[in-house]
Amino acid sequence: MFALKFRDRVRRICLRMPVPNLQKVIKAMDDQFPMLEYLHIAPPTVPNAHLVLPATFRAPQLDHLAMNHFASPIGSPLLSTAVSLVRLSLRWIQPSPNLYPNHFLQTLSLLPQLQDLDISFSSPVPNREIEGHMSRMPNITHTTLPNLRSFGFRGVNAYLEALLSHMNAPLLKTLNVSFFNQLSFSVPHLLQFVATKGNLKSNIVRFLFYHKAVTVFMYPSVTAPSPTLYIHIGCDHLDWQVSSVLQILNVLSPLFSAVVDLTLDYRVHTLSSEWHNQVGSTQWRELLESFRNVETLRVHDGLVGELSRCLSLNGEPPSDILTELKTLVCPIGNRDEKMFATFVCDREVAGLPIEVIEDAFPTGGGKYKFETPAGTDYVNQEPVLLT
Repeated sequence: MFALKFRDRVRRICLRMPVPNLQKVIKAMDDQFPMLEYLHIAPPTVPNAHLVLPATFRAPQLDHLAMNHFASPIGSPLLSTAVSLVRLSLRWIQPSPNLYPNHFLQTLSLLPQLQDLDISFSSPVPNREIEGHMSRMPNITHTTLPNLRSFGFRGVNAYLEALLSHMNAPLLKTLNVSFFNQLSFSVPHLLQFVATKGNLKSNIVRFLFYHKAVTVFMYPSVTAPSPTLYIHIGCDHLDWQVSSVLQILNVLSPLFSAVVDLTLDYRVHTLSSEWHNQVGSTQWRELLESFRNVETLRVHDGLVGELSRCLSLNGEPPSDILTELKTLVCPIGNRDEKMFATFVCDREVAGLPIEVIEDAFPTGGGKYKFETPAGTDYVNQEPVLLT
């Protein structure tokens, strides 16, 4: 509190303390901080923080702003004056009437220097509510962010669709999307947005199925340090995960024509034996059909049985799936058990031989670590069903 009195000298503020103490300190930030460049406020505990910045707080030189668990951060006067912002992270936002996509777009239009943007909601807003609001808005701000390189979003697909349909980011290199659990997904604007960004093209795709979510990582090359496109869906049960991700893949399939390397990874959760509900062969085949030009397929041990049945359904391997496949990587011991035998044999008869390689961890030799991209921590969150 004493340090905050020296407003003309403070350049960096990072606050991590229990909410009651944090509220007292934030209340003291009630004037202009002319030298402040960095502000990060993140309470260690999350329930019902309802943090609010003072209306008189200003920081015209601010270039890094990160706030967690704030109520109505978009409406803060700080954002309308911090025109030099380069990095903006608003995480675990509590939904409110002044946080509809058009309000957010209006705020973004005031931040032309923005390079990194991360927005996440603490709970879902029904898709129909967002769609109804947007339909009643005849004139919605179309925002161009000429310097944006990275965009992270966590929420419902209707909110993301509304943003992407009115947002342009010509230099975007990384898009991280995390959806709440929903019964249905509609993402046509996501396809259009990604398709127009040459920087977001991918030729390597990795799926990670685990007890809380399914995540798709898309890389431009083997040497890429991080994915260009990351899609995360929080939901339980393997069959539901495949069904959910299929809704998105069916829309995004035009993006996968250049994908040559596909991994299906899997993490067993020992506390829940019911998590792995068997997925129908039709669903697995539908997923694989999105990747027609894949040359290398890597399959985790937990999915070998289902994938082998999928590729040799009723003893007749599908002729229109993985037609370009040259290498199949599976865990050690599966070749001896004749897994994928029918599929491999029929491809060889057809003059399309497939090399079967055994690997202790067939997901790129351990080279790829399935972690969330920098700035996201959505993987460990409990899924919430949005009806």
